[in-house]
Amino acid sequence: MIELGVNIDHVATLRQARRTYEPDPLWAAVEAHLGGADGITVHLREDRRHINDDDVRRLKESTQIKLNLEMAATDEMVEIARRIKPEMAMLVPEGRHEVTTEGGLDVAAQEDRLKDVVARLADAGIVTSVFIDAELRQVEAAERIGARVCELHTGPYAHAFHNAGRDAEAPAVQAEIAKIALAGEAIRAFGMRFNAGHALNYYNVQPVARLPGVRELHIGHAIVSRAVFVGLREAVREMKTLIREGAAIGSV
Repeated sequence: MIELGVNIDHVATLRQARRTYEPDPLWAAVEAHLGGADGITVHLREDRRHINDDDVRRLKESTQIKLNLEMAATDEMVEIARRIKPEMAMLVPEGRHEVTTEGGLDVAAQEDRLKDVVARLADAGIVTSVFIDAELRQVEAAERIGARVCELHTGPYAHAFHNAGRDAEAPAVQAEIAKIALAGEAIRAFGMRFNAGHALNYYNVQPVARLPGVRELHIGHAIVSRAVFVGLREAVREMKTLIREGAAIGSV
């Protein structure tokens, strides 16, 4: 059954706009859970621009669904993860000047270092995921470093979908979906878990949810944006319904 991981970074972004104590990401995690979320994702950035160390600690201690910690592959972040022990750690590229993650992690270019990071996380009982572009060379490199999960970067697909006027049948959109599907097949052939995420929203999510073997979709900005108008619990419920409907169509 396909699952939904809700990224709540932007709840913390709203809090940090006033450098205050509300809204509380922990409360957001509870609301997301009540709306049907299967997991919570947060990105503990090196500059702590939104989520902070205490948020991660409290989420791990108090939430009843799995925690996915997005992190750069640095010694500092590895030690934080080993101490807090999220159910999954997802290695992502990180730039101080980017607004959000701009591309997949180049696993193939840094296999030796990442293999060590994965081993240190595994030693602490943490499943490691890598956020990669839908390229076979990156999938192959992920398998070599010992990653158990690959999350495919759906940003290029989402941008093509938007630029095509939300036409899922447009050639550019179909080309991007085909890339994700091919990489997903390779991930599964290597025995790794196939996840996907980035820039997915209420309009473009179903074609990705239909892909064979996709296990989890991680979505944040679109859900938090909709929550401004309908509340987080309802925003998650609506997204979960779309994902389940899309997956059901794909299995027919």
